[in-house]
Amino acid sequence: MSQNALYEMVFISEIVLQSKIAELAAKRLSAIKDNFDQIEVWSSIQSILVAAGNVSKILWPQKEYEARGERLRKLLKVTEDNLLSDRKFRNHFEHYDDRIDKWFKGKSSAVYSDLAIDPLKSMRRNFPTNHHRAYDPLTQTLTFRGESFDLVAVLKELKEIRIKCRHFVLP
Repeated sequence: MSQNALYEMVFISEIVLQSKIAELAAKRLSAIKDNFDQIEVWSSIQSILVAAGNVSKILWPQKEYEARGERLRKLLKVTEDNLLSDRKFRNHFEHYDDRIDKWFKGKSSAVYSDLAIDPLKSMRRNFPTNHHRAYDPLTQTLTFRGESFDLVAVLKELKEIRIKCRHFVLP
């Protein structure tokens, strides 16, 4: 095996690992419905976001490794505009300290609401933008300050990419 082939297989194996981590977190998130634990909910959500972000960084890396990302996307037949290419939601969680600083800088109101688990969110049209992180377990939608993110769609993309990886490494 050439060094280049090994290099690609290492990255493809990591994609498989990260997608399995996300899948396991999704199973934990689903199981929580019977035995509610707020910390487990947010731990599972964060695991999904981090795993998806790690796959994103492999397939859409920083400029220095752009050729590697292009090669892997071509091998795995992943389109440039794939849902996973956008790391905005992962960044909301990973850089939450920055979000808090920016929120309180210059605010005249001290209204701050966070970590809501709200199955009724989908029934209301205007979810407050002062609500930072919220999760709707019925729709599996994550909301950050009024922006929504579909966890089901992310998990589906991760699974589809993992299936494509089977041609190169063991699942």
